[in-house]
Amino acid sequence: MAVELAVECYRYTARLPSSEGYGMVTQIRRSSASIAANIAEGHGRETTGAFVQFLRIAQGSLKELETHLIIADRAGLPGRDAIEALLAKADRIGKMLRSMIRSLQRR
Repeated sequence: MAVELAVECYRYTARLPSSEGYGMVTQIRRSSASIAANIAEGHGRETTGAFVQFLRIAQGSLKELETHLIIADRAGLPGRDAIEALLAKADRIGKMLRSMIRSLQRR
């Protein structure tokens, strides 16, 4: 699901004005890709503690992405419906990350 979110963020940012190429586009793409990358990297680690640490880093990237999307919306960038859909998906991923962290910590 995190990879899907990143792909959808790339598609959304492709529609933004070229003047945002080094601003919001870069920030949204970087933070969205970081979520999936940190989950994958943590999963590849050999200890549960390391996995949990990377899941927390993914949570931070998720919050960063949500912030950039909120700013994009408030700044009047186009695609309010797309932003709302991205935020909804981000919320679901956040719940999944929290649940996974709690589950791993119980082990």
